[in-house]
Amino acid sequence: MCGVVGMVASGPVNQTLYDSLTALQHRGQDAAGIMTDDNGRMYLRKALGLVRDVFDTRHMLRLKGNMGIGHVRYPTQGSYSENEAQPLFVNSPYGIALVHNGNLTNAEVLKKQLFTEDLRHLNTDSDSEIILNIFAHELQKLKKLQPKANDFFDAVAGVYKRCRGAYAVVAMVAGYGLVAFRDPNGIRPLIIGHKSETGEWMVASESVALTSLGFKIFRDIQAGEAIYISLDGQLSHHQIIEKPIHAPCLFEYVYFARPDSIIDKISVYKLRLNIGKRLGKKILNQWPNHEIDVVIPIPETSRSSALELASAMKVKFREGFVKNRYIGRTFIMPGQQFRKKSVRQKLNPMELEFRGKNILLVDDSIVRGTTSKEIIQMVREVGANKVYFASTSPPVKFPNIYGIDMPSKTDLIANKGAVKEIADFIGADDLIYLDLDDLKAAAQDGNPDITHFEASVFDGEYVTGDEEDYLKAVAGRHE
Repeated sequence: MCGVVGMVASGPVNQTLYDSLTALQHRGQDAAGIMTDDNGRMYLRKALGLVRDVFDTRHMLRLKGNMGIGHVRYPTQGSYSENEAQPLFVNSPYGIALVHNGNLTNAEVLKKQLFTEDLRHLNTDSDSEIILNIFAHELQKLKKLQPKANDFFDAVAGVYKRCRGAYAVVAMVAGYGLVAFRDPNGIRPLIIGHKSETGEWMVASESVALTSLGFKIFRDIQAGEAIYISLDGQLSHHQIIEKPIHAPCLFEYVYFARPDSIIDKISVYKLRLNIGKRLGKKILNQWPNHEIDVVIPIPETSRSSALELASAMKVKFREGFVKNRYIGRTFIMPGQQFRKKSVRQKLNPMELEFRGKNILLVDDSIVRGTTSKEIIQMVREVGANKVYFASTSPPVKFPNIYGIDMPSKTDLIANKGAVKEIADFIGADDLIYLDLDDLKAAAQDGNPDITHFEASVFDGEYVTGDEEDYLKAVAGRHE
């Protein structure tokens, strides 16, 4: 899962792009990059690390121009090297830079086609470079010296014909403008913002990158739709896929997105309140004689859900953990050892809230189980009497193939036994999950027009229908 942004303005965009990436830092902590266009000359800065560490004053001064794109990376496919950092660039045709969030499911086939049929060289293992080269190849075929909006849309149509999977893309064409498009299922989010007083446009992964910088939300880019913003600020759009099946990823709402974001007209905050209320009712039905004294969220994502859950149960809500905000999100850290080590560095339980009490811990999800186990052990060490555990998402049982680092079913604790066995493994006295129907209903409460959701990590139903070949390819790479 990554964060992408693109901007066209009448003045310098470097600082605004930097600020927007800091607003999207939660989507990727591995690498960051910005590329700008100044009258057809492109300037790039990217490196491993957080946004604040990648850019300093000398880099910002070099990022000249009134158009630019940016990226924060969460590594899935590819290595953890600086070569995989984005934006990526090709010089022909015109000069194209690109940032991408998502994952291609037919990347191996496309790599071979690009070399044997299109005669294009790939220099990384990133599927973002595949999309970049296919887009460039489709534009090259048009042989237009002065391409217009419809030419860019024709090139995107060529991308749709070849690329499968999840992708939210922002591309910058030197001297012309920005092209942004979203996969035919709209799995990964992409939204447009506008400043009418200045004529500036911004495209970003989440609305918070827009609203925190004074942009008004214009609308979401639709599934299978492309937009083009010219250097003079003219917006064009085209619905390329005529009858898309819009299926946004539910895990975005559960975990990745910031609560102050709105994705596909669904307030992330309201959805999390809603699922907390629904889970609270389930707990009362399933554990009518519970002995829970206090509900405590595991920061940060589950806080709003836990607050509403406690209200539904008529049980006290308390903040029991102090979070070190200088430690990154453990779920998106590369490697299990990094994740496990960082749990105790990130969270410190306050003994006052735990000693002698029956605690209900609330977290957004249980994936591998090791983080939950570590936290429960910490809570017992400071004197908790009984420790119950609630997940505001359903059991995560299946690998994700659309850009979330869940490559193998064997890594997922939900596949290692019944709920009671999972509770025993993580050290909880009992465990409860949100039902998938409740999660979908909470999302539809936010936007009734969306009838499908990408929920494959919960139900094993992949909207692109090509998971078998992809999972075989992944398994082969890890043998």
